[in-house]
Amino acid sequence: MNRPLLDTHIWLWWMFRSGELASAVLERLDRMAAGGRPLLSAISLWETAMLVERGRVKLERDLGSWLRAAAAPECVELVPITPDIAAESALLPATLHRDPADRLLIATARVMSCPVLTRDERILESGLVKLWTS
Repeated sequence: MNRPLLDTHIWLWWMFRSGELASAVLERLDRMAAGGRPLLSAISLWETAMLVERGRVKLERDLGSWLRAAAAPECVELVPITPDIAAESALLPATLHRDPADRLLIATARVMSCPVLTRDERILESGLVKLWTS
């Protein structure tokens, strides 16, 4: 599978049209959304809710309606946390940091054999996943 699994910050930057993502990456994700959509772990919904609660992300509408729109099937394919993904997250090396969202993201990519689109240095340097290149 060559569709990328989006890390939460990448998904948010894409949805907000942030200057953090190069225009070529934004355009590629937009084109994918029209066909083979990017993947998004269900943990990203929770992680976004926590960012909003802590005031680190501001939304122009209520959280529930924003999440439903940004995770709609025409935008991304939402990947549930399956028993295999949960088990894989527990098997990751202890040297990997303990952030549950990152561990579930890595486990999802490994179980689904898909590349990850992230800027998280710990994930990039882990060597545990294939990285998506635009």
